[in-house]
Amino acid sequence: MIPRYSRPEMVAIWSPETRFRIWFEIEAYACDALAELGVIPREAAKTIWEKGSAAKFDVEAIDEIERVTKHDVIAFLTHLAEFVGPDARFIHQGMTSSDVLDTCFAVQLTRASDILLADIDGLLAALKRRAFEHKDTVTIGRSHGIHAEPTTFGVKLAQAYAEFSRCRERLVHAREDIATCAISGAVGTFANIEPYVEEHVAAKLGLKPEPVSTQVIPRDRHAMFFATLGVIASSVERLSIEIRHLQRTEVLEAEEYFSPGQKGSSAMPHKRNPVLTENLTGLARMVRSMALPAMENVALWHERDISHSSVERMIGPDATVTLDFALSRLTGVIDKLLIYPDNMLKNMNKFRGLVHSQRVMLALTQAGLSREDSYRLVQRNAMRVWEQGADFLEELLADKEVTAALPEADIREKFDLGYHTKHVDTIFKRVFG
Repeated sequence: MIPRYSRPEMVAIWSPETRFRIWFEIEAYACDALAELGVIPREAAKTIWEKGSAAKFDVEAIDEIERVTKHDVIAFLTHLAEFVGPDARFIHQGMTSSDVLDTCFAVQLTRASDILLADIDGLLAALKRRAFEHKDTVTIGRSHGIHAEPTTFGVKLAQAYAEFSRCRERLVHAREDIATCAISGAVGTFANIEPYVEEHVAAKLGLKPEPVSTQVIPRDRHAMFFATLGVIASSVERLSIEIRHLQRTEVLEAEEYFSPGQKGSSAMPHKRNPVLTENLTGLARMVRSMALPAMENVALWHERDISHSSVERMIGPDATVTLDFALSRLTGVIDKLLIYPDNMLKNMNKFRGLVHSQRVMLALTQAGLSREDSYRLVQRNAMRVWEQGADFLEELLADKEVTAALPEADIREKFDLGYHTKHVDTIFKRVFG
């Protein structure tokens, strides 16, 4: 993670200080449970909490110890013992390093999930507000980048709202799946520590016990979590690309807010570029790229190995920090998005009525013509609009085969824009309730 694309609250979750504090809490809660079971003295558990809670863990000192021990958890426990004193011998009783590392990772990912869920809520609120604002703002729908039929800009935003609502649901499930605790000792058999300790620690940290941890929490959970982040990132990119296309000079139906004093180009003073949504496209690529190594982490050797460790030290912070930043940025884009209804109508009318071709074709079939003949007649007149700049309605009215099947009034009625927006309220009810 780099500061340019980071926000402080999410970064704090992944700081060494936070990690060591969570490690301490895991060890201290385990000591409480061990004391209840009579494995260690109650006074020792109390001392560990009191002295450990007051301790200011020195990251550099722990790193210095690790340079000798080549083991991060042992380095931390050695440093912690300096604060706790003789009762430190009761810390980590029957536990293995993965108990601390995996449970801590679960805590960090659940905390990160809570921030991401709040981010999505903010984006949903912005999308809903702008969707209702432009519920009836008619614009052209496009397929293959080509004019298709009219829709409204509100419907476009309602689609994005529905998509991010699904993203939210997926993240809720991913959070639940990742929120497991493992305090089961070497190879996960509880040989040297009672399952009650795991249950106690899990309850205190808002987690649930991992049914079978083997010594590590199974990485299929993590694979699903990071895959979910990748899907959310893809939805961020989808909406960003829509905005980028709409901001093109030849289109200019919507535009990122351009603030006073902002510069678009070092060479061309006239430029107003979609830099925020272009940035979001790049950030989405990075978040998605972290899903694959998470999936490759699933296949560990036997009861454990640490091939996953180096991967997760990178993708844990990077994926969550980057997606947090991206969601926040996208919310800002939507909140301040400049929308140009006049340009939408101008663009829609550029090809002089072509967008009504389907209605005319369907009317011809209902008048008794075959679908093939109806398509041929409509396309024949449509091509004159494409190639000669003709007016579609005038061409149809001048076509004797068309007028032989349809009265002029019926043809003209097929050019009513309101026909295409008559079910917008139904769509909005489906999306927003």
